[in-house]
Amino acid sequence: MAGDMKVLNALDSAKTQWYHFTAIIIAGMGFFTDAYDLFCISLVTKLLGRIYYHVDGSSKPGSLPPNVSAAVNGVAFCGTLAGQLFFGWLGDKMGRKKVYGMTLMLMCLCSIASGLSFSREPKTVMATLCFFRFWLGFGIGGDYPLSATIMSEYSNKKTRGAFIAAVFAMQGFGILGGGIFAIIISAVFQACFKAPAYQVDPLGSTVPQADYVWRIILMAGSLPALLSYYWRMKMPETARYTALVAKNVKQATADMVKVMQVNIGTEQKEPVVKSGKEFVPGYWFTVFLIDRIGRFTIQVIGFTMMTVFMFALAIPYHHWTLPGHHIGFVVLYSLTFFFANFGPNATTFVVPAEIFPARLRSTCHGISAACGKLGAMVGAFGFLYLAQPQDKSKADAGYPAGIGVRNSLIVLGVVNLLGLFFTFLVPESKGKSLEEMSRENENSEEGTEVENHSSDNRTVPV
Repeated sequence: MAGDMKVLNALDSAKTQWYHFTAIIIAGMGFFTDAYDLFCISLVTKLLGRIYYHVDGSSKPGSLPPNVSAAVNGVAFCGTLAGQLFFGWLGDKMGRKKVYGMTLMLMCLCSIASGLSFSREPKTVMATLCFFRFWLGFGIGGDYPLSATIMSEYSNKKTRGAFIAAVFAMQGFGILGGGIFAIIISAVFQACFKAPAYQVDPLGSTVPQADYVWRIILMAGSLPALLSYYWRMKMPETARYTALVAKNVKQATADMVKVMQVNIGTEQKEPVVKSGKEFVPGYWFTVFLIDRIGRFTIQVIGFTMMTVFMFALAIPYHHWTLPGHHIGFVVLYSLTFFFANFGPNATTFVVPAEIFPARLRSTCHGISAACGKLGAMVGAFGFLYLAQPQDKSKADAGYPAGIGVRNSLIVLGVVNLLGLFFTFLVPESKGKSLEEMSRENENSEEGTEVENHSSDNRTVPV
């Protein structure tokens, strides 16, 4: 064990260097792709409804039936949940690097296949689209535990949280990139293929070429994944997996010496970069603060503010529906999401990559991520039904009566409050090595020297 700890301690104390940023970009491009692929479908569902579910004589353009809309939007999330569990487990059995390549290729192939969904019959197109979207989600699911695990195992303990959070934050750029690309493609097709308004010509308002728009948007998700595949395959297996799981300390040392300047019994011969935090965009508050104030504090702040703002929206809900008050509603709603992303959305990605032992790290992160994805599915689709008016005659077509928006917001506020209470069971990993958190260093001499390093000594038994 002492031999294992030599290379691992060197990684923990290594200065921030270019390879850390290379790993962030490589793993981050995967998350960019994940977010693009998962959320771009919501940008094309209205178009799918107009193309495949047009009703002659209707005063409104066609739209997807509720069950079809739920399937098209939700099937990728089902695949993601399954992929998080499967690839998380496989990452601990076969190694992070091998499985990392599998997930990326699956994402690339299924992104392209989704855009090639065949037939002009609505049922056939939606069925094939859902089939490929499920397997796309399956590949995306594997990216969650593997990206977090790889980044945590490469990082030093002083900036580990910021590096993992930076990878996770790339999903924001993926969502933004998807929206921008969809606007550009739509504008190009609108300029090239003029069409009358729906009120003027209901059938002619949707030109045949519109069928290419949604396909191009979906297939474009394969491009960032393909661009990063070569570099992902060039990454060596993480030293922690090689040393602690594969039991090959010599190989772990050789791999790290090739890509990083770490001090393993010898002097450093190459310069390292100073910090790099100044290059992080200012709105990545979590990246800036997570290694300063800790994961626990950020999650408490996040859930607390989410609870406050959600109740501020829910209790006086009628006030926000009155003319002139909509801006206030949007501001509070935006702040709720700001603290969600600043708090639990980021910390629940970071912490599972830090607190479990190497032999179970990818599996346990996959389980944690799958629980989060299950909650997202219940919240997203449950809210669609719950938020319907209590009067069935006022509900949207195809939906049963619900409990109303106000009561639904109250339910979400209570869920946030429960999240705050459960946060007090989460251990703090700020400033600790991965082995210290998982107690994998208890039998080493080095481990005894850092027993009381942090003021918060809560750890997770293995």
